[in-house]
Amino acid sequence: MLSKGEWGTMISSFAEECVKNSAIDSSLYSQYDVKKGLRDKNGVGVLAGLTKVSCIESHDMVDGKKVPCDGRLYYRGYNILDLVKGHGVKDNFRFEEITYLLLFGRLPNREELDDFIEILAHMRQLPTNFVRDVIMKAPSKDMMNSLAKSVLTLASYDDHVSDLSISNVLRQCLMMISEFPMLAVYGYHAYNHYERDESMYIHRPDPTLSTAENLLRMLRSDMKYTALEARVLDLALVLHMEHGGGNNSTFTTHVVSSSGTDTYAAMAAALSSLKGPKHGGANIKVVQMMEDLKKNVKDTKDEDEVRNYLEKLLHKEAFDKKGLIYGMGHAVYSISDPRALVFKSFVEDLSKEKGREDEFELYSMIEQMAPKVIAGERAIYKGVSANVDFYSGFVYNMLDIPQELFTPIFAIARVSGWSAHRIEELINVDKIIRPAYMSVSEKKEYIPMDER
Repeated sequence: MLSKGEWGTMISSFAEECVKNSAIDSSLYSQYDVKKGLRDKNGVGVLAGLTKVSCIESHDMVDGKKVPCDGRLYYRGYNILDLVKGHGVKDNFRFEEITYLLLFGRLPNREELDDFIEILAHMRQLPTNFVRDVIMKAPSKDMMNSLAKSVLTLASYDDHVSDLSISNVLRQCLMMISEFPMLAVYGYHAYNHYERDESMYIHRPDPTLSTAENLLRMLRSDMKYTALEARVLDLALVLHMEHGGGNNSTFTTHVVSSSGTDTYAAMAAALSSLKGPKHGGANIKVVQMMEDLKKNVKDTKDEDEVRNYLEKLLHKEAFDKKGLIYGMGHAVYSISDPRALVFKSFVEDLSKEKGREDEFELYSMIEQMAPKVIAGERAIYKGVSANVDFYSGFVYNMLDIPQELFTPIFAIARVSGWSAHRIEELINVDKIIRPAYMSVSEKKEYIPMDER
């Protein structure tokens, strides 16, 4: 029987074999014109499908040439800047309305929206004893794993789990959109109680409230929140709910849906993609980076000191030593991320309500300074600007949302987009997505065991 130490040594040895025998000469990617990450050398994604759900624009065509422009994001053809106009008006929540738009391809009138909100409220309930039997058992600090587990378990309660008719898939998607906030928040409370020994409270959602309001109501012990808090969270949901078919989790939804699997499995796969720090977990890194900055910079109002810290980040001398300034840059946008621009004014209002204007000023300083620091240190093929993750973590922090729920809130928003894309895939494509991989391994003769 091997000891724990011997097991560890053996695993380390096996890992070295993995690296030795699985590493591929990077020059072969160029030789065979294989695009790493399905992106060309300029970072442009390989065209893999068609969609009507949303559109991202980062450049204009001028005299046949691509010219970078301020980023534009469209939901079903509508500019996101137009969709969020009037968002600051009292009780003017948009998440439900724009979910309707993404799913059905058009904006609802008042009667249609009221009926849709009523349907979502009716579906905002979990099976009997589900919280006790599933969520409270084996709680995890990783809320995304907890959320995926709950989603997969819900399939056991669905008598039509594998029915791929659009009406049934739509029903399942609406359930996911309605139940994700409960699954995420209850999962956090279970972890907070059993693993941290804190008090636990399970508040039922109020059918008269919006998704954003219910999130805050269920999360807080006193169920109280301000109107501005709810509006800012609603805006965060709107800005995160969709971002083109090529982002990793949405592409995952297309790939898995093309196999003919059920909605629960497709959503669990999308969740597994989103939880990665290169995708949905980026805003946590921003908050952690800013906390490290405040510990290591004596005067956060001193631009020279802040610039020096940012340079250390790029030189792998600060924070996690990865050489990154988190929240800066995007795979598509160059000059600006429209979501970050929309978010910023609301972030400023919330920082005033919370008495954290100094922190907002620090974020604003870095937003202006970081692209220049990056450009001065590295050769970049396109512009660099703040992305939506740069401010979203700060917002969630001001809303007293624990870091464990940062990525689940992203999922609560993005499930609307995943649902629209899943339905679009089932309606339009009847072939399984199967890209090609070229083998670059050498052919070998088999060696019998006693001759090795």
